Amino acid sequence: MKRVVSVSIGSSERNHRVEVDILGEPFVIERIGTDGDMEKAVELIRELDGKVDAFGMGGIDLFIWAGSKRYTFRDGKKIFRAATKTPIVDGTGLKNSLERKVVNWIQDKGIIDFKGCKVLLTSGMDRFGMAEALVEHKADLVLGDLMFALGVPIPLHSLKTLHRLAAILAPIIVQLPFELLYPTGQKQVKESKPRFEEWYQWADVIAGDFLFIKRYMPKDLSGKTILTNTVTAKDVEDLKRRGVKRLITTTPELSGRSFGTNVIEGVLVTLADKPYNELTQEDYLELLERIGFEPRLEELA
Repeated sequence: MKRVVSVSIGSSERNHRVEVDILGEPFVIERIGTDGDMEKAVELIRELDGKVDAFGMGGIDLFIWAGSKRYTFRDGKKIFRAATKTPIVDGTGLKNSLERKVVNWIQDKGIIDFKGCKVLLTSGMDRFGMAEALVEHKADLVLGDLMFALGVPIPLHSLKTLHRLAAILAPIIVQLPFELLYPTGQKQVKESKPRFEEWYQWADVIAGDFLFIKRYMPKDLSGKTILTNTVTAKDVEDLKRRGVKRLITTTPELSGRSFGTNVIEGVLVTLADKPYNELTQEDYLELLERIGFEPRLEELA
């Protein structure tokens, strides 16, 4: 039996474990949160290193992208280096391939016509594949990188602007404690504090990392579509109460939970016939096609 473990610096209240069969292989897939304790995450990875088939880095990224330039988080590097025997991934490779594919899938299936559709993407640097696909489909796109990561009330209206800004800010941002940029530990389960509500209300589609979306989510999201990744059953009920019309997750539902891209990338790494550091976007897409993974589409209202 293969075992994929996402070690997350997020809340342990979001922990989950499933047993599934993928391409004839039995898998145990689990997410273990350390409630914001980075040292505990490092210790857990060291303890399980060589005993599991793949690690996912949860609640933190190793990289962010701006165009063709990649920037490495200092805190992410600490966790990544804890694994010396078992492959460890942060979901970045899958975000570029899978999330681009999901946007195309939504368009091709006629679920949403993105041309002229108002889309609020919480972070283009975190979801660069999704951002580029939305631009290709001529969405009316607002990028919330400054708002959701730094709390600065300035929306960005083009990838070109984001790339220019990233060239200046990213080398500084990746040196900051990650908890200043993204909800970690118990911040992940706190009630949202509405902010930037005009942009939530402006959008037809609110896209990106769910914890970024949740961070400033207003009480009323009537008629909105949420395009995201990791949601729990509790999250779905919360979205229903706020009037969300439709939920689409880029990763499939497994026993009532949509896992993060780091988990699904970990699954693909264990099934690949080449070293994980040699895998390409085409390899990921081929494996996803073989597995038959499809996005989760749920009408909530």
